[in-house]
Amino acid sequence: MKSLIQAVVIAATLAAPVAVFAQSNKPLTRAQVNEQLVQIEKAGYNPARYNPQQYPSNLQAAEARVAAQNAAMGGVATGSSQQGSGAVAQ
Repeated sequence: MKSLIQAVVIAATLAAPVAVFAQSNKPLTRAQVNEQLVQIEKAGYNPARYNPQQYPSNLQAAEARVAAQNAAMGGVATGSSQQGSGAVAQ
């Protein structure tokens, strides 16, 4: 019985690093979270109008609109943008 417990502990120890690297969810930066909030607000969600009965459905509806916009634009926004004017060739 003791050898079975040791084998399980050793297997779990060896498998733990693999499980950590298998995660594809990277932590979001503050700028990415703010961008997501702006997108949801532009889609019609207003956090200032908090109503406990309507909160989940309002938020989910706004998230669905954002997902539909991202799909229509050909993918998910990465959180980076390029601003400014390029050089004009003359």
